[in-house]
Amino acid sequence: MARTTTRRPASSSAKASAAAGEVNPKAPCPCGSGRRYKHCHGSGYAPPVRRPFEGLPGEADWVALRELVPAATAPLTTTDGRTVTLASVLPGGSPALVRANGEILLGLQLPTSSDDVSRDVGTALAAALAAPAGAPVDPGPIGGAGSAGPRLQQLLDPSAPLEVTVRDDFGFWLEGTEPGPAARAGLEQANESVMPTVRLAGLEAAYWCQPAADRAHVRWVRPEPEEPLLDALARLRAAEQLSLGEDTRYAGAFRAHGLVVPVWDVPAGTPGADWAGPAAELQAALDAALAVDTPLTADERRARAGLLSRQVTLR
Repeated sequence: MARTTTRRPASSSAKASAAAGEVNPKAPCPCGSGRRYKHCHGSGYAPPVRRPFEGLPGEADWVALRELVPAATAPLTTTDGRTVTLASVLPGGSPALVRANGEILLGLQLPTSSDDVSRDVGTALAAALAAPAGAPVDPGPIGGAGSAGPRLQQLLDPSAPLEVTVRDDFGFWLEGTEPGPAARAGLEQANESVMPTVRLAGLEAAYWCQPAADRAHVRWVRPEPEEPLLDALARLRAAEQLSLGEDTRYAGAFRAHGLVVPVWDVPAGTPGADWAGPAAELQAALDAALAVDTPLTADERRARAGLLSRQVTLR
């Protein structure tokens, strides 16, 4: 006997989802995450912001100060013209400080964070801007409990470049103050953890660091989208050009806040500033590789697979 198939009528919920102005649950989410709407903003919770510093001048350096650089500062300008000092980290992991003279210090490396680091730091900045000089900054819950304030992109002047100054220690914490014995002792203890770091001149977000006497690295936060960057790195790897010179080695890469951070092992005896020249040469080769739009060769595809196998995600 032939089987008959009866098509089930669409449910009222399915019809409702197709109503004018609504998003089909199976359609790509309008936020651009690449996930289906029902697994993204349609799920009832906001997914992590993949690139929290996107749209800020110097996005790659924001990532570096958040994840790589132990002691550094950079001046910021708010949309209403106020000046703020961004710091990689503040005493005790504080999100922000307002000194007696009204100077605001904003911390980037926080003990906890929510799914939007930009909103976490923006919440702290908004509270500091509203706090009286010398008063404690109370931004409310930040991090896991959810940050309620604005994002950095809403508070900062988008035309002001990010000019990073790497510090040898955390002495800037106490500049312009009269610290007591406890503050000086805390500073000395914090300084013991500072890893020697140099920002390579003339390059964006390229940093030399020396975690041990016999080890040194160049870590370079790249602003390019991941897929074309991996293609370009694979072309250089296949051509044996993915190095910074003799006795250097491409060690791998990690992802941080939506950007890729390649890492090279370099001789520990060479001063950090000396790697600016080799890195600039590599930048020129990488620019040329990024401009190539032909499909990868077999050797380049194998090189790309090898690069992916040595890549991890921090966030």
